Amino acid sequence: MIVRYDGEPDTSSEPSVVAIGVFDGLHRGHQAVLEQLVELARSYHALATVVTFDPPPASVLAPDLAPHLLATIDQRLERFNELRVDQVRVLTFSDELAKETAAAFIERVLVNELHARCVIIGDDFHFGHNREGNVETLRVAGEANGFDLVVAATHGDTDRWSSTAVRRALADGDLARAEEILGGRFTLRGTVVHGDERGEELGFPTANLQLAKDQALPAEGVYAGAVAVDETWWPAAISIGRRPQFYEDGDLLVEVHLIGYQGNLYGRTLDVVFLDRLRDQTTFSNEVELSDQIGRDVATTQQLFDTYSEIASKLLR
Repeated sequence: MIVRYDGEPDTSSEPSVVAIGVFDGLHRGHQAVLEQLVELARSYHALATVVTFDPPPASVLAPDLAPHLLATIDQRLERFNELRVDQVRVLTFSDELAKETAAAFIERVLVNELHARCVIIGDDFHFGHNREGNVETLRVAGEANGFDLVVAATHGDTDRWSSTAVRRALADGDLARAEEILGGRFTLRGTVVHGDERGEELGFPTANLQLAKDQALPAEGVYAGAVAVDETWWPAAISIGRRPQFYEDGDLLVEVHLIGYQGNLYGRTLDVVFLDRLRDQTTFSNEVELSDQIGRDVATTQQLFDTYSEIASKLLR
């Protein structure tokens, strides 16, 4: 898969079938669009091309209101590759780009850069300055510039397949609903950094994850999960919370105990796959009770991991 960022030369003169969007989380609605993209690209003898944005437009236009993201740009690129996309054009969204008219965007990106033969979008797609561009804008532009337009429905049977719906499910701690919309397990990517070693003092050392500042998270609580290290899966007990046992108003942390793992993880980037929610965050009368509960959480995590390992595909997206 070819990935091209702003400032990199445009070396391709091949025609494209183009899908445009942030594609946060690449849920089942997104997957349906990209499946259609690949099929259309083959029929047009063109490249299956995605145009996406980093950072997403909302984080620039309304940073205080912008939704937290389900996936990093690297995770999105990896999923595009898995879904057989041929090339990705990553646009850096900025105040300057936000001022570009819909017509200018079409000419610059779709016509001149990507040589679009067909454009596929969701039915609620808007683009350009003040969101002036929409389905009809692209339809008219296609007639003038020689590309077709396909509008892909992204609705599920009972609710819209949307990143918003995934965030809502995660905020409720409803991993099953999030998985239903995503078409796979929610996976959190972060880099292991040093913490205050509370877990090690309790006999359960944890990897403390540094996340993107706008990362969406499941509700605070304790979860069973899995982490791949050097292509080996390890069961992982996950804590998302503020450690109420030790702090009245602590920072929100994601801590992961890899059961049985003995190596050094500092500085490594981990993908943490969430399997099941175990319990809420709570306080205990003493650290012995806390340690005992963590031991039970670890045992339950191991049991769940063993169960899921029998159908290992469920651990993977």
